[in-house]
Amino acid sequence: MKVLVDTCVIIDALQSRQPFAPDAEQIFLLAANQKFDAFISAKSSTDIFYLTRKVTHSNEMTREILNRIFRIFELLDTAGIDCKSALVTEISSDYEDAVMIETAKRTGMECIITRNEHDYSKSYVPVYSPEEFLKKFQNTTEES
Repeated sequence: MKVLVDTCVIIDALQSRQPFAPDAEQIFLLAANQKFDAFISAKSSTDIFYLTRKVTHSNEMTREILNRIFRIFELLDTAGIDCKSALVTEISSDYEDAVMIETAKRTGMECIITRNEHDYSKSYVPVYSPEEFLKKFQNTTEES
C-alpha cells in the first residue's frame, strides 16, 4: 500500500503533540517496519525542517532528525504540473493541500493520512485521519 503522510502527522510524532502523538507514532512504527510504503512530499520535508528547527534551535540536530525520517519515509517529488493543476482545481480551498492531492494522484498513492481532513474533503485520493488509517490497516491485516 502506497501512503502519503501529511506534515502534521510527522510533527505530531516528533513533538509528541497530545492527543495526536500515539496514532502518529504508531504510523511511524508501521512505516519503519515496512508494513506499507510510506511517503512524504519533498515540500513537506522543508516544512518539517523549519518546524523542528524552531524546537531544537540546532541545524545539526534538525538535520539528523530529518535524515532519520528519510530512512523511514520515501520522498515524493512535487512536479510543476501538480502546482499548476492545484491552481485550477476545486478539490481544496487550501492551495498547499490541493498540491498534495495532485501529487498523490499523479504518483499513484492509495491514500493520504492527515488530521486536516476538512480541506481534503473533495480529494480524488482517499483521505484518512491517523486513527481511521490505523483501524483500516488493522482490519486489512486481520483479513489477510
